[in-house]
Amino acid sequence: MEAYFLAKWLHILSSTVLFGTGIGTAFQMVWVMHSGRTQAIHVTAFAVVMADWFFTTPAGIVQPLTGLWLIHLQGWSLTEPWLLVTYALYLLAFVCWAPVVHLQIRIRDLAARALADGTALPAEARRLYRLWFALGWPAFLALTAIFWLMITKPALW
Repeated sequence: MEAYFLAKWLHILSSTVLFGTGIGTAFQMVWVMHSGRTQAIHVTAFAVVMADWFFTTPAGIVQPLTGLWLIHLQGWSLTEPWLLVTYALYLLAFVCWAPVVHLQIRIRDLAARALADGTALPAEARRLYRLWFALGWPAFLALTAIFWLMITKPALW
């Protein structure tokens, strides 16, 4: 397979995994947190954390690598304005995602403790969830904008 098509396929595949896993796990967390069921929250948060390690993290590493490979293969300058905006948006998505993983782990652990103690989910879990939810939006919007930039490659300046 020609290098360009391999790089493009890997880039599209990893972006699909990154974006799709993000949307899917976000939906699961929102849905389960609204249920208020501690057991379901624990199981779902556990699965969401695992999905981030198994799918989101590898895809998040592959994305910039295949992106740089495509930039090289197509002869683009690394400092093209649309690429600079893409880098900034990807960094924004990462800066939002990194604490989200930690928040998911904390919610999972708080739910596990509540189950072990036979108590209700603590208010801290709801507070962490609200922060988790707020951080998800900039990451989602950043990745959506990156898709637009990848397709249009606009002349920004």
